[in-house]
Amino acid sequence: MRAVIASAAGGPEVLSLGEVADPVPAPGEVLVEVVATAVNKADTLQRQGHYAPPPGTSEVIGLECSGRIVGLGAGVEGWSVGDEVCALLTGGGYAELVAVPAGQLLPVPAGIDLVTAAALPEVACTVWSNVFMVAGLQPGETLLVHGGAGGIGTFAIQLASALSARVLTTAGSAEKLAVCAELGADVTINYRDDDFVAVVKDVTDGHGADVVLDNMGAAYLDRNLDALATEGRLVIIGMQGGTKGELDIGKLLRKRGAVIATTLRARPPVEKEAICAAVAEHVWPLVAQGAVRPVVHTTLPLAEVAEAHRLMDQSEHVGKIVLTVAD
Repeated sequence: MRAVIASAAGGPEVLSLGEVADPVPAPGEVLVEVVATAVNKADTLQRQGHYAPPPGTSEVIGLECSGRIVGLGAGVEGWSVGDEVCALLTGGGYAELVAVPAGQLLPVPAGIDLVTAAALPEVACTVWSNVFMVAGLQPGETLLVHGGAGGIGTFAIQLASALSARVLTTAGSAEKLAVCAELGADVTINYRDDDFVAVVKDVTDGHGADVVLDNMGAAYLDRNLDALATEGRLVIIGMQGGTKGELDIGKLLRKRGAVIATTLRARPPVEKEAICAAVAEHVWPLVAQGAVRPVVHTTLPLAEVAEAHRLMDQSEHVGKIVLTVAD
């Protein structure tokens, strides 16, 4: 089959199409013919040699896809050859075929075309598992989303707003902030010009954010604690601002706060299955209703994967970058 191969660790230019062996579904897995996949920040880190796939999993980049089932491993029930699906992957999405644990399959939400569906699994599972399953965001609480114009940010804004939370978000340009507002953000903050801590305190009358969804890591650690409400929950899902920071435990104790760091890719299949089931139950109906929609910046053929990674590296996009694999 055709798949994206990285000739070495490095820039987008190391990526190209090549031939690799077809995957074979193990017991409990299905074989999916990939129609589309999507680019995630983790993909660029893997390309650079900073984020190796978990042992025993595909070396091919790609954490989500959409497509059609073309084969069933032993013991798979509830799915049939020909079903249109999207899937949360541990790797392998930048290819014509991928083997997926059946529990990580999701039906394509009503009203979403098969190509666009590739933009949903990673963001939906990341946002639901972190903001709602882990941090327990409740109606009426305040969520601060960093990087609101990215794939995760655009989805988090919509989902939290649809579930009656107040949403504050940061982004780096007026254009991106306008999109965030259109998606449902109640307050938008330009992190280049404004102190997000001061804005959060001002617009919440000193209460702070009940939940902070952070993709920056070390660079924002202390300021996120300052922005956090009493009994607030800071959930760190990225390290774009570094991996090592100083944590003021006294400040955390005074706020009775929690700092939580999670990853999705390395979780065992049983945990991913639970997350996917929760997403199908709680999130997919909102997508079908149009209350939450995938935001796609551009769609490119898989052969232009290097260009897709350049766009991701430049951080000028809004929402997701999708790669089409098959018709």
